[in-house]
Amino acid sequence: MRMDYHAASPDALQALVDMETYLARAARRHDELGGGLLELVKTRVSQLNGCAYCIDMHTKDARRAGESEQRLYALSAWRETPFFTPRERAALAWAEANTLIAGRGIDDALFDATRAHFSEKGLVDLTLAICAINAWNRFAISFSAEVGSYQPR
Repeated sequence: MRMDYHAASPDALQALVDMETYLARAARRHDELGGGLLELVKTRVSQLNGCAYCIDMHTKDARRAGESEQRLYALSAWRETPFFTPRERAALAWAEANTLIAGRGIDDALFDATRAHFSEKGLVDLTLAICAINAWNRFAISFSAEVGSYQPR
């Protein structure tokens, strides 16, 4: 690791931890983010960003939560597989668009397609989850987090 960013600025990192705490509670409170959806989204965003540390973390957490190896292996090609529900597909498309947003934006068709599967609160929470994992990816990549060191609780 290039530096211990947690130790360097604990208050800054606490803000991200607080977001994760909120998202975990949200996933437990309503079905829109539950059922392993957050781990799929976090893994897919981490794949797009090339964050090995976060891919390792979220695939471990997903497997621990009961996610199948088949779906995790197919996640990078989710559009070509029959393994994901319409709601999961909407969330993955939304996650990809928000992660790759520069110069592309979010068009009305994608918004409408995603909104068909999520309430307003659910869509805000999903978008927050995407923002959070993008931030974590940037910390892990920038400061060379030790890949493979994460162990699920």
